[in-house]
Amino acid sequence: MKFSSSVFEVKNLCLLRNKQDVLKNVSFTIFKGDYIALIGPNGGGKSTLVKTLLKLISATSGTIKILGQNQSKFNAWDKIGYVPQRASLLDDNFPASVLDVVKMGLIVKNKHKLFFNSSFNHLLDDAMKKMNVLHLKDRQIGELSGGQRQRVMIARALVSKPEVLILDEPNTGVDAKHQKDFYVLLKKLNKDEKITIIFITHDIGVIADDIDGVMFINSTLRVSKTPTKDLSCNIFSKVYGFDAHMLTHRGKHV
Repeated sequence: MKFSSSVFEVKNLCLLRNKQDVLKNVSFTIFKGDYIALIGPNGGGKSTLVKTLLKLISATSGTIKILGQNQSKFNAWDKIGYVPQRASLLDDNFPASVLDVVKMGLIVKNKHKLFFNSSFNHLLDDAMKKMNVLHLKDRQIGELSGGQRQRVMIARALVSKPEVLILDEPNTGVDAKHQKDFYVLLKKLNKDEKITIIFITHDIGVIADDIDGVMFINSTLRVSKTPTKDLSCNIFSKVYGFDAHMLTHRGKHV
């Protein structure tokens, strides 16, 4: 049982778009230190839910509390790091170095002012060290591999020292080896840095052993705090809307 304070407390959240339910009566609580995966079919509301939590989209009804405050009054956005979908898929000719990209994460902490001084250097170096990209800081972002760009984007989200990290399908465009390395990094951030992590993923087979819970969403929400037990064919059939069959390889769901 969790006794820590909540990061997100959501009650009866609804969002209508073109008279269709995108989110319907969604309620859940995510606590500090949680490591949560958000899964569901394309168009099921995963990215919409995340953007609603971040106040990028307005809900039709319902309430959201962030770190104990009503969302309408919350303004400590530097405590939440966000890596949006396809963030690492930049134009190869994008004119910015790795250091330039990571600096962008300080804009929120610096109250949206494009001003930097030497006092920020330790934050920049620390974030890049955690993601093992400090040695790349002078390289152009377009020169990097997909896995390297991914780590740079996470460093950008970490530079403000957030308590929460939200990632929307961060493995898009990244090869299998770097995906595995990525999940090791996520686990380390959660366990060692005590960062609450919420991430959208389709990599269902590799997440169950490390995470604290799964949120299954397809307009409505189903929450599991025992993912290794609840990743069943029955649940996937209900969430994805078609008959699902679960395979096991070396004791893991695939």
